[in-house]
Amino acid sequence: MYNKHQNKKKTWHNVYTYGCCVLLAVGAFLLAAFLATTFPQYSLIFAAGMAVIAICGCALILYLFDRAWKKKQVGKISGPVLGSVMYDMVNNADEPAIISDSKNKIIWYNRYALEAAGTSTLLGAKLSSIMELNEESETEEKVFPSELILGERNYLLESTKIRSNENIYYLLKFRDVTEIVELKKFIREEDNAVAYIIIDNLDELMQFEQERYRESASKVEMILRQWAESVGGIIKEYERDKYLFFFKNIDLEKFVSEKFEILDKVREIRVGMGNVPITVSIGVGKVSGTLSEREKAAHTALDLALQRGGDQAVVKYNDKIEYYGGLTNSLQKRTKVFTRVASTEILSLIASASNVIIMAHKYPDYDAFGASIGFARLAMYCGVKVNVVTDFKNQNIKKCMKIIGDNRHYKGVFVDAASGLDLVSPDTLLILVDVNNPIMFESRDIYDNVYNIAVVDHHRKTAEFPRKPVFELIEPSASSTSELVSEMLDFTLQESLLSPMEANMLLAGITLDTRNFTKGAGTKTFAAAMYLRDNGASYEAIQDLFKANISEYRQESLFGQKIEVYRHCMAIAANENGVDASDKILASRVADNLLMIDEVMASFALVQIGDSVHVSARSNGTINVQLILEALKGGGRYDAAGAVVKSGMQQVLLMLKDAIDNYLDPEDR
Repeated sequence: MYNKHQNKKKTWHNVYTYGCCVLLAVGAFLLAAFLATTFPQYSLIFAAGMAVIAICGCALILYLFDRAWKKKQVGKISGPVLGSVMYDMVNNADEPAIISDSKNKIIWYNRYALEAAGTSTLLGAKLSSIMELNEESETEEKVFPSELILGERNYLLESTKIRSNENIYYLLKFRDVTEIVELKKFIREEDNAVAYIIIDNLDELMQFEQERYRESASKVEMILRQWAESVGGIIKEYERDKYLFFFKNIDLEKFVSEKFEILDKVREIRVGMGNVPITVSIGVGKVSGTLSEREKAAHTALDLALQRGGDQAVVKYNDKIEYYGGLTNSLQKRTKVFTRVASTEILSLIASASNVIIMAHKYPDYDAFGASIGFARLAMYCGVKVNVVTDFKNQNIKKCMKIIGDNRHYKGVFVDAASGLDLVSPDTLLILVDVNNPIMFESRDIYDNVYNIAVVDHHRKTAEFPRKPVFELIEPSASSTSELVSEMLDFTLQESLLSPMEANMLLAGITLDTRNFTKGAGTKTFAAAMYLRDNGASYEAIQDLFKANISEYRQESLFGQKIEVYRHCMAIAANENGVDASDKILASRVADNLLMIDEVMASFALVQIGDSVHVSARSNGTINVQLILEALKGGGRYDAAGAVVKSGMQQVLLMLKDAIDNYLDPEDR
């Protein structure tokens, strides 16, 4: 119809144009005749001239009229023609297309959109009926999902904003990418994951049951092989009691959903007179890249599992690390050979450094202070300049600083964080003691600016360091960091080089973390204490460090006014009236005392200091308080842990109870 109308208009245009040409020709002929009669002698010239004028005039009129008409019609033609082309392109496209108005109402769709949505009609329906919109407001700016599912197909969505007669419309085109999505899923599920598995404590247990070693090891191996065969994986023993396991990524999802039940199955194997369970540690690498990169990630995950005390699985992803298990306390596995090798290595690092900076965690306790003193003595023994970074305003070590201040060897050794940063040089060695979490460092700036870093700690590791240390000794089986340092000094220093004052500081650290040798103290703990006693340490001399003044005693009693026994075995005490950081030490004392309540297996003391709540947790050895406080971004050891949460007391109490529930009822998580 449109074409007939256009042809009719063009015909009238041609009639009009040619009529003008005829009139011009007739006018020119009449003018030539008039001139010929008037001037007979020029009749031929006039006739020829008039003919040329008529021809040129007609041609000019035709050109001007035709140009003007086409220019006038181009706008009238392009709109309908372009609209017709766009309509045919969208309507006949072999993929879904929808047009909606500014209120997300569907005003047009093609048959493919109807088939994809699986409905009889879409006209007048809201876009939210077929997709989730990030913004449902009736504004001009709309945010559409880039990917969505219609029916059983996956689509990429492309949106185009259109303005027409002051109205806003959106053209939505859906590109089917189902095959691509399924292919990616297939590759992801069928790709290989790598795991390292190691039996944690068989060597230690078999010291008392040597004749049953192979029998117990065979039971563990049989369970591991059955586990591998259940998913069609490959497991190989590459060293005694150490295995390498290859399996598909989709099987890892199964292991994670089951919370690595293999840990519980192995734990059912018990040996010795004490009926002690055998445990394994598993490190899984699920990162992108080559198989070699996944193997390295698995090895890193295994190291992390062992540094956290064993009996757990650690899965390392590209952007996160997940932990499973960790339900048993770790056994002491350090041998004299291990300690000698570690001592030699740290001594070599100290000797080759231009200077040594020692740093512990914020609000250091006696264990952190004692370990710092031990390493300071080791650096002095090597003849290397040493400094200990500390907060002079901290009241926790006020008594220690008073004792150490009178010693001539430690004049100028203790510096604040700002002065410590000025001491950093390219060959500086930073020794971190009693801490492995960067959030808790006394000075993060010093850590970020030192290249050579050594770590010695007894807390379970919660995450990888941003930069790999040149020396790392994280031993959760040790009672304290002071115990580890004392062992190193025993293998390194000559007799009488450790002064009684330094030995007292180390003994105070061990005494604090073992609660007077009643918790977590093993044979190596008492051996370290004996070494310190031989060097002049006196238990009577350090008793003054643990005495509380009358103000602290009254403050501690405030905790007892509100004690709740949660889930029949968890004692929780809260004090919202905390004033300064010294109240954190009071909280740890309260947590220790709460364990004396009958049937209490774990205790938690909370104190509000400023805008943060400090949580101290203790356990009698049956509850892993570290796992509980990891939910609050804290950490520590199996039977002693802490956390700092920037929130109100009531909110932290709810978070703590939720973490306890998840620990006691893992199947409900």
